[in-house]
Amino acid sequence: MMIPLKHMSLLLLLLQILSFSLLSTYEAPEDKEDIFASRACPAFLVFDNAAYLVDMTVELPCHCKPEEAHSVVWYYQKKLGSPDTRALTDFQGTSVVDSSKVGRGGDLRSRFSIRLFSLLIFRAQEEDSGHYLCGTTKGDFFYGYDVDVQEAHRVSFPWSRAQRRGRAAAVAARAASRSNQDLPLYQVFTSFWPWSVCDRCGVRGEQTRVGLCYVKSDYLHVRYRWTSQTVASCGSSAVPQRFGLTQTNHQGAELGVRSCQVPCPPKSITQPEHQALLEFLGYNEPAANGVPVYYHNHPVDTPLILSCPGAKPQHAVAWDQGSRPLYRSQYMEGLNVTFRLFIDTGHHLHFSPATQDDRGSYYCWIQGKRAAEIRLGVYYRLGRKRLLSDPESLYALRIILLCYGGMTGVFVLIVLLKYTWRTVRPKVAKY
Repeated sequence: MMIPLKHMSLLLLLLQILSFSLLSTYEAPEDKEDIFASRACPAFLVFDNAAYLVDMTVELPCHCKPEEAHSVVWYYQKKLGSPDTRALTDFQGTSVVDSSKVGRGGDLRSRFSIRLFSLLIFRAQEEDSGHYLCGTTKGDFFYGYDVDVQEAHRVSFPWSRAQRRGRAAAVAARAASRSNQDLPLYQVFTSFWPWSVCDRCGVRGEQTRVGLCYVKSDYLHVRYRWTSQTVASCGSSAVPQRFGLTQTNHQGAELGVRSCQVPCPPKSITQPEHQALLEFLGYNEPAANGVPVYYHNHPVDTPLILSCPGAKPQHAVAWDQGSRPLYRSQYMEGLNVTFRLFIDTGHHLHFSPATQDDRGSYYCWIQGKRAAEIRLGVYYRLGRKRLLSDPESLYALRIILLCYGGMTGVFVLIVLLKYTWRTVRPKVAKY
């Protein structure tokens, strides 16, 4: 049946109107265009108290800013109002740092990055404690943090509970003796994070628990806030100086470690044709492991620090050297000063220094799942002076001497044969 032309034009017009009405139902709501519009900046600048362990990666989000501000500048002050103020930015809000090249003890300017208005500090150290302010190049501040980076003076294992009780009793006795003096009343305690999930599955793993030092008092500065107005971390500027709290007279931070073992979740079944295609394309090994592969080359006899890609401070992270698990109960930093290989409180794997024997594959786990494989290569720098104690130097020297000896033997044999031939040939000619 033929449709008249005018009816066809009406039908097309109707379809076009319907399409516009359908498209309009998928428009983004206006109140979702700016995530900062729903949160107003405080009229009086206050500081959020945040405590971390040494070597952790600290992330400080700028929770509020004016709509007209398209980039932020982060400022650092050791003490509030100090003239020594550092701007942690390239004034475009795009400073990026390769975390794999961040070492311990470097300047703060070489260990920070700004991503989506948030400030990231890699390998945080005690000297990084202070005030961090989010603002503009003109010096307008929107949001502030009071960061307290604490060092874990001890790592507690299940067999050290008696020692931990003894230390807690000693700390309580010191706090009681201080409370009986003329100083304001306060209480020092350790606030523990929940136990992490098991850092491995299918094999024996470990769980960690971070304990940070806090002070409870009714005499804290009101400009600093935590979950409770009467609680602040021990190194916070909210704690009055007349309290006399230092790193030597309070218990400090603590890291707890205990063993665990959980089964692995069932793996997803790959279709046979997909598996065959992966094997044909040469992806059989990554498909079998199910983790991405990273390559890293490092010069020999220099310190090396490996970070697990995607790991955060609250994550449970584990390391394997090939098929050998590296447990914190054996490789935790400080347990054995003779070990070149150790794990710090920020879940980084250290080589002090890296040698040729360290070449190979290293696996890291995040939240009980294998997250990445790092294939480490260790090379010699060009122009480096090699020592005779170096195994490769000895091997090369041995090969050179063998070649020299072989060529010398061949040369001597040729000379003897030539001499013999000249001596024997006249005698043969006479006969």
